[in-house]
Amino acid sequence: MKRQLCFLLEFSGVEVHHATQHGTYIGPMDETALLHQLLAYEQIRQLAARYALCLDSRDLDGLAALFVHDVNVGPEVRGREALRRSFEESLRPLGTTILSVSNHVIELADDGERATGSVYCSAEIEQGEHWLRQRILYRDRYRKEDGNWKFVGRQHLLWYSAPLGVDPRTLELANWPASNIGLGSLPGDFRRN
Repeated sequence: MKRQLCFLLEFSGVEVHHATQHGTYIGPMDETALLHQLLAYEQIRQLAARYALCLDSRDLDGLAALFVHDVNVGPEVRGREALRRSFEESLRPLGTTILSVSNHVIELADDGERATGSVYCSAEIEQGEHWLRQRILYRDRYRKEDGNWKFVGRQHLLWYSAPLGVDPRTLELANWPASNIGLGSLPGDFRRN
């Protein structure tokens, strides 16, 4: 285990010092702290993957369970049951959805109980007569609750949502919630931050 952890740490760019008489010595952070950090990264990555799977399979109970118990759903509306109803309503007009998550950058807070993340998502969505392609960036907040990482909230930022075969650069701005077809706020929001 120690050898595997050292290889993983070396591969990820963490400074590892070898060759002590009693085994391998790892830089300023001890092995246990690094292991907890790596586990946190993996558990948080799994949240994004499970979100996609639950949404695509319409497992709304599983989807809501990925969030903290007191998730803020709207003005004076909190909790997983309210979130479940919100997902049910927003998914009702959609047919098949295929979410595929990729780039995932995670920043852990010093307390080890909170984190933020940015997750890229490619989506294909059946909406009425349209088959849409979307490119999304989720800006996430995470918190450990009862020993498990959960979403505190997800901000959905859009590059574009375009019918299959349509060049997204030819579209006007999307006008959510009236229409989700069009250009989003990215990449402009990157330049403002």
